[in-house]
Amino acid sequence: MAASIFTLDDAKNASMLLVEEESKGVQAVHDLVVAYHANRRTGSANTKTRSEVKGSSKKPWRQKGTGRARAGTLKSPIWRGGGVVFGPKPRDYSKEVNKSTRRLAFRKVLTERIAEGDVLSTGGIAVSEPKTKSFIKYIDETVGDARSILVVAQAFDDTTYLAARNVSNVLLMTADEVNVEHLLQAHKILIAEDALKTLAGRTAK
Repeated sequence: MAASIFTLDDAKNASMLLVEEESKGVQAVHDLVVAYHANRRTGSANTKTRSEVKGSSKKPWRQKGTGRARAGTLKSPIWRGGGVVFGPKPRDYSKEVNKSTRRLAFRKVLTERIAEGDVLSTGGIAVSEPKTKSFIKYIDETVGDARSILVVAQAFDDTTYLAARNVSNVLLMTADEVNVEHLLQAHKILIAEDALKTLAGRTAK
């Protein structure tokens, strides 16, 4: 059974708080996506300064009389294998985004995806047997052909998880876990009716 398109009127009937102004929330979405990317950075890049390079501190040659430039140590940054000047050190790239900004960004993206007709709704999401073939058949009958599909429900049973785990273009997320990045990346979004109440709560002020 094919899913029905979830409209803005359907969202309002489900008590979802939408963003009516076109310009409102754009910066919030940008800030949150940048924070997602920054928080995934390990910040593990590390270089050694001249004091950390392992080696002798002996002066390579005497100060005068050789005709060569003065040199105090082979660990100097001007030498191959020497230290690095102002090189990267381990650091924390994570960014903080407050709750109101996160909520506004979530409302903004959800509103836009619904307005574009990319959000579908269905009664329930489940398959009868834990087989990839069964899940693919269910998705084809419900959503149809799509490059990537985000499936949102209040919860999934083990059978559905097992059937969907090898389908690379489908991502299962609960209504509590789904975030702005998931909504932006999916080509189509399938929402179960039992997830609407939780999603509505996440859009509330």
